[in-house]
Amino acid sequence: MLELAILGFLFDTPLHGYELRKRIAALTGHVKPVAESTLYPAIKRLEKAGLLARTTEPGSVAAPRHVLTLTEDGRRELRRRLAEPDPRDISDENRWFTVLAFLRHLEDADAQSAVLRRRLAFLEEPASFFYDGDRPLRAEELDDPFRRGLLTIARATSRAELTWLRETIAALDG
Repeated sequence: MLELAILGFLFDTPLHGYELRKRIAALTGHVKPVAESTLYPAIKRLEKAGLLARTTEPGSVAAPRHVLTLTEDGRRELRRRLAEPDPRDISDENRWFTVLAFLRHLEDADAQSAVLRRRLAFLEEPASFFYDGDRPLRAEELDDPFRRGLLTIARATSRAELTWLRETIAALDG
């Protein structure tokens, strides 16, 4: 997810590490904070793979700034990752939001629609956070008001996303 976010933000514009970290933090929020000890090794891996280029510019005060730019290989890699997301990128909400944030960079409407269809299929499967044996429990079946609240919120969120997915797929296919 972190590498996808790096590639996605750099697709839009060259950035220095600090600005890139701020943008990733804004996307992932408090759920998955981005530590420098995680971000900079990921940048180095992508740079070593030829997906990023680094240039040094004079700093506004004293220290020079390293500006990161996506290479053509980086652009191709972002599009490949968007077209072929890992199953966890489809099922995990935070990873899904990262895919969704950059899916516009996948320029083929059919390819975009295919990714959205995978998410739609995932959401249409019966699921719950709580089960009676193998049977998913519904909010109405729970006495615990907190668990009932969790399922009620999740159902509302899923319904909104299902509606959006169906509308967007229809528009892309239209």
